[in-house]
Amino acid sequence: MKALQLRSVLGTLVCLASFLALSGCVSPIALHRAVGAYDEAITNAASKQLLMNIARAHHHQPIHFTGVSNVAATFDFRFSAGATPALGGLAGQVLMPIFGGSVAENPTISIVPVEGEEFTKRLLTPFQQGKFTLLLRQRFDIDLLLRLMAQEVRIQGPAKQMSYRNRPSDASGYEMFRRVVLHLSAIQDQNQLHAEPLNLERTWIIPAGSVSAEGFQALEKEFFVQYNKQDNTYTLRKHVPGPILITNYDPETLSPEERAQLNDEAGVWNANDVAFDIRPNHLGGDWPMRGVFRLRSFHAVISFLGRSIGDEPEHHVEKDPRTPPIKDDENPITTMELVVSDSVLPEEDLSIRSYNRYYAVNTKGPLARWNRSAFQMVYLLFQMTVTDLPRTGVPSITIAK
Repeated sequence: MKALQLRSVLGTLVCLASFLALSGCVSPIALHRAVGAYDEAITNAASKQLLMNIARAHHHQPIHFTGVSNVAATFDFRFSAGATPALGGLAGQVLMPIFGGSVAENPTISIVPVEGEEFTKRLLTPFQQGKFTLLLRQRFDIDLLLRLMAQEVRIQGPAKQMSYRNRPSDASGYEMFRRVVLHLSAIQDQNQLHAEPLNLERTWIIPAGSVSAEGFQALEKEFFVQYNKQDNTYTLRKHVPGPILITNYDPETLSPEERAQLNDEAGVWNANDVAFDIRPNHLGGDWPMRGVFRLRSFHAVISFLGRSIGDEPEHHVEKDPRTPPIKDDENPITTMELVVSDSVLPEEDLSIRSYNRYYAVNTKGPLARWNRSAFQMVYLLFQMTVTDLPRTGVPSITIAK
């Protein structure tokens, strides 16, 4: 009998040890699931906000954003264990284990309105070319990028520069804009499109007498210095990164004279413009052209997508006969196809209800990849626009569970 009780006690202790060991694994598992769940919820909320604001733009209403500034989740793990004599007969002298446990989650989520003068300026300020290039180097289609980000294209003609707006209501301007974009896309499809910053050389001439020995040593660290004996001056030269230039040739192959010409033309350049130079004797050279794309703001991007649903629907534009073949003949009518319905859209990945209608990005059919990429790009552009959300010291909505 004593042996039986001893075995029972030992069995109870083994079970207790196993249970306590198991409880140590529960905490990381719960944390892992919670982090994934919160991440998915926040991303889903931000995506729905983008759709909501496109719907607002469609109805000519102000756009507005809120953001999650902080998530604080507290987990309370409680475990209990013990033993009690079993009931009935000889077994009454045998100890039986008793285990109990509970897990409580207490999240606190702070939601901050994204507003104020700083954010409004960023919302209305055209994108800089560096952000365009950053996305282009992620292998996004250049035609999709430009259709979203560019306000217009300006092409240098024999006598003057001509402007063509990326706005369907301006039929002739819109069609020329689309043809230029398709031309660059065809070059990109064959990996012959270059987008690199120009390497500019700046030159200054200063009197030699104005430079001390210490000053001369400092200049040599920053500039290439050449002394001119004839007029007793120093010529200072320095290579600086210039504007981004999209070409159908490698800019490194240019002659010194061509480099000097580009250097002069880039002397005054706008950070919100993206220049291009398509030359003969290279892929796409049957339609040589030079000019700039003028980038627009994130507010203008949302407004463009909202207008495309109703007021200014986009229409098909055929590529120019001089444009090389486009991979898979990819030339969607809309920059990002949106589905608007009076009933629920259960087949779409993401949808919202606004103004008594349902809005969603069309992720079905042959253009699913294009539309997904467009929405991903809109999301990235928003992240490039919004500033870091303040953690404390601002009014916020706090949700505590």
